[in-house]
Amino acid sequence: MKQKEKYSVQEWLPIEKILENGIIQTQTKKYIKILKVTPIHYHLKSKLEKEAIFNSYKIFLQSFEENIQILVRSNKEDLSKHISNIQKQSDKENNQNITAISKQYIHFIQRINLESKSSSKNFFIILSEFPEKNPKNNLEKIIDAKLNQQYLKIKEALNSCGNMVDEINNKKEIIILFKSLFLMN
Repeated sequence: MKQKEKYSVQEWLPIEKILENGIIQTQTKKYIKILKVTPIHYHLKSKLEKEAIFNSYKIFLQSFEENIQILVRSNKEDLSKHISNIQKQSDKENNQNITAISKQYIHFIQRINLESKSSSKNFFIILSEFPEKNPKNNLEKIIDAKLNQQYLKIKEALNSCGNMVDEINNKKEIIILFKSLFLMN
């Protein structure tokens, strides 16, 4: 029987290094910049606002020429503390109507939690750039300039849709992000 080969995380992830400006260099010499998008509450918008947002987003996707990846990460929310607080408040009440409403609300929250509908979402855009074969100047500065140009273009376009876009631009943030993506909660 053949024994399975084990790999370390460092061997499995194709990351060569994380530069000080938050740009990731892969083992294949591709450079990556990660953007975090804070979305709007689309479902709370009016029909007219939704249509305008959808049209702005459609224009953004049609006009963007660079390769991008969009990563959506869902996190199931732990509502146990919230439920516990409601229960404590309900226990203090002398009013049967409030106690009944609290129990109904707790039941509603537990049902939503069981159906996995209680989650938050984090959105990331991943930009990548391959360097030219024989760069004359400092390669990292060239890549940084290209990726920053893409970042500003995306930021402007998604801001017009109502979203906030921030670059993840330091090693510590990148490491925290990778840990959150690869560790099961």
